[in-house]
Amino acid sequence: MIKKSILFAAISLSVLTACTQTKNQHEKALGGPCEDCELMFEGMPRQLSWQTTLAMPDEPGESLIISGTMYQPDGKTPAPGVVLYVYHTDNTGLYSPAPNQQHGKRHGHLRGWMKTDAQGRYAFKTIRPAAYPNQAIPQHIHPIIYQEGKGYYWIDDFLFEDDPLLTESEKSNQLKRGGTGVISLTKDKQGVWMGTRDIILGLNITNH
Repeated sequence: MIKKSILFAAISLSVLTACTQTKNQHEKALGGPCEDCELMFEGMPRQLSWQTTLAMPDEPGESLIISGTMYQPDGKTPAPGVVLYVYHTDNTGLYSPAPNQQHGKRHGHLRGWMKTDAQGRYAFKTIRPAAYPNQAIPQHIHPIIYQEGKGYYWIDDFLFEDDPLLTESEKSNQLKRGGTGVISLTKDKQGVWMGTRDIILGLNITNH
């Protein structure tokens, strides 16, 4: 388990002030329709780390750290240099933009990017998202993969095994794009939720 005390010590939301990339610099969507996926390029820094923080320290909600390894299609070889973009609701279940947010407002303010390191690792610290208000849709985090020279595509949402809204039917209907997105969370002594998910590039993605 990665120690949270050092994991994000050098990571700051100030990275979002770096020069950003634009959609027209990138390849097309893969694996079918990808609703709003192009928003991942809005505000994306040119320089990315394998770990990032989505939420400011005063963000309401329960702290959550998710980490894992990204693999090549063989499921064994680590995949370095792959961009993972994630976004999710706040603790009220809304994609709320930050004041004066200019990029990706439809994805809200809890959004961030990582580029896997030489070992294929990624990690992000955020809060546990709330479910949509007055709906039976489980808590989830949206992930999008971008592979330079190939394109971008969505993979299964991060879902949480202990979520009462996550039914057996919902689990069985997962497409397992990139592998299963259903993860088990545990709380550490500081009350931070911790979870791990490994991702296989191109798994169950057509035309990858």
